[in-house]
Amino acid sequence: MSGIVIHLPQEPAQTVRLGPGEVARFGRGSEAAPVELRLADPSVSRLAGEIRVTDEHWLLSNFSATQSYLVENPEGAGEYLRVPPRRVGAPIPFEFARVVLPTRGSGVSFHVFAPDHVYLDPSGPEGDHRGTRTLTAYSLDQTAAYFLVLVALCEPRLRDESALAVPTTPEIVERLRRHPQYGRLTARAVSAHIDYLADEKLRIVPPAEREPGRGARRNGKRETLVGVALRFGLVDERHLGLLPARTPSGAGACR
Repeated sequence: MSGIVIHLPQEPAQTVRLGPGEVARFGRGSEAAPVELRLADPSVSRLAGEIRVTDEHWLLSNFSATQSYLVENPEGAGEYLRVPPRRVGAPIPFEFARVVLPTRGSGVSFHVFAPDHVYLDPSGPEGDHRGTRTLTAYSLDQTAAYFLVLVALCEPRLRDESALAVPTTPEIVERLRRHPQYGRLTARAVSAHIDYLADEKLRIVPPAEREPGRGARRNGKRETLVGVALRFGLVDERHLGLLPARTPSGAGACR
């Protein structure tokens, strides 16, 4: 695994990138207990826990003496893990996870994206582990929300409705509104999925340009995503069935 991205959506939004062997601590923080991910809630410990990245997965440690943390799979069928107090190094299997800490309110949460999982080379003999493993160039989960956003971006080209236009973020929100799972998808969430595809999945944005404030340049980013996805066959006509049915009045509206 090349690394993970930790994103705290609450204001002020924070994004932390970690490579294998790196660690990020989270909590309210203090001079005596500095943290990389600051959770500004009085119910959260100053040093609440840490995330550590290995070559294969990421680990969550819970430093609380009394509170359990939840790790949810937002794009699954309700799967979650409970990390009990003082648990160190719990391995997390989800590619996209929401870590939830209990508070006196609705809770504090942040997202963890683990982009590149390692798979066996399908062409190699079973049990032959000599040499280095083959990594998937574009590791895409077709059940994930980011893939649905990618299909919506590619839809006009796949339907030959437009040679140039790529859907805007509001158009994607409107296009997916009738989907049973993503009816409440927000423009901010769609933008985050586009950034995730560009930065981590298809890697069209060089690491040096992955800085706060650069995300506003999404027009060229969306067009490049569509170009890469279609050229390499990552999205094709078969995937259009993942999108909700188009209404007659909006049959050509998702440009």
